[in-house]
Amino acid sequence: MTVRARKPLDVEALERAVRAGERAGLSRAITLVESARADHRQTAQELLDRLLPFSGGAQRIGVTGVPGVGKSTFVDAFGHMLTSAGHKLAVLAIDPSSSRTGGSILGDKTRMPRLAVDPHSFVRPSPTSGALGGVARMTRETMLLCEAAGFDVVLVETVGVGQSETAVADMVDIFLALMLPGAGDDLQGIKKGLLELADVIAVNKADGDHRLQAEQAASHYRRALNIVEPTDPVWRPPVLTLSAREETGLTELWKVVQDHRRALEESGGRERRRRAQQVRWMWSMLEACLHDRLRRDRRQRETVAEVERAVARGRMLPTRAVDTLLALL
Repeated sequence: MTVRARKPLDVEALERAVRAGERAGLSRAITLVESARADHRQTAQELLDRLLPFSGGAQRIGVTGVPGVGKSTFVDAFGHMLTSAGHKLAVLAIDPSSSRTGGSILGDKTRMPRLAVDPHSFVRPSPTSGALGGVARMTRETMLLCEAAGFDVVLVETVGVGQSETAVADMVDIFLALMLPGAGDDLQGIKKGLLELADVIAVNKADGDHRLQAEQAASHYRRALNIVEPTDPVWRPPVLTLSAREETGLTELWKVVQDHRRALEESGGRERRRRAQQVRWMWSMLEACLHDRLRRDRRQRETVAEVERAVARGRMLPTRAVDTLLALL
């Protein structure tokens, strides 16, 4: 049986396709940076180096919210408004992977029917693969590719659980937290950590019987924000109400996004934020690579497994285990 050699990827041709805004080329490039193969990682790095000078110009928006808050409906409505106004929008939807099987749903396109067929939008669901490091690496690199392809707004939708919120907030220019109406006088369901991350809070589903509840919730959030230190001294996070279903409040939200960008650009805060994000990205990548290196070599994997068993059985302190594992590197 003859095994056909794999045809090497033409990086120059892929670069041209991405810069020309070709969807097929952009999809191939994203698949390349998501690949775990060593040769693909090397090729992806070369491609990213070529495209880096053409990235960075987009408005990067992060969106989070608990399941059921209507994130996908909001993204579809908000994105449709932006593309109708002449913007090119890329949506990077982080899809949760099963911690047991590694499988993911990847169904965001079905929940964003208009953007899925909009020629001025690009929706890319990506699995987390159970690792926040994967979120940080894949999503950041995909963001750069989309910017090089000419998208001027990149929206990252989080799964809305755990540390994924922090990971996404650390790669965008503005972080939006979608909230449900009916928070209650005791502010049940509000996470202080989320309030500290958010640059804008929007209470969704402010329509029909929920309109009054949404206004009351917004009032509670405004009071809560008075005791939270803002992420930037020149910006006090506003609280809005909107309805993704009725498509009300979306224009006001976009104005807030533009006001935030203008305020941070004038103070130099936007550039400082991006520089700090780049450095933190470097350290998170270093941690991920060190972890991967320990797992790649068979002998090192065996040593790691032995150390883990020793720690689990109380025969070795975690501090001693760390020293042992670092010695392997």
